[in-house]
Amino acid sequence: QVQLVESGGGLVQAGGSLRLSCAASGRTFSTYSMGWFRQAPGKEREFVAAISWSGGRTYLADSVKGRFTISRDNAKTTVYLQMNSLKPEDTAIYYCTARTTGLTYDYWGQGTQVTVSS
Repeated sequence: QVQLVESGGGLVQAGGSLRLSCAASGRTFSTYSMGWFRQAPGKEREFVAAISWSGGRTYLADSVKGRFTISRDNAKTTVYLQMNSLKPEDTAIYYCTARTTGLTYDYWGQGTQVTVSS
């Protein structure tokens, strides 16, 4: 079992920055990969970023490349999403997720709201 708790969301003006954090507990954090997804009102949940168990490999959606960075601190069992140059279209609920087995994300956090005003 893995428990995930996100924090760091909020209201920011376009062009601003936020850093989301996701604290994990339960299964050994350094053994599984992590990701961030988001869901805007009326839209399906979409992939934002992912990071391997060691942090050596990262993946970003094209829509956020050059603006967002994903990182992790295995000692703190926390994954981060640094979001810069935010746009109104980044407004969504952001979910932290863990992939402990196979190719699917099997644990999800409760989500944190990010709102970017124009």
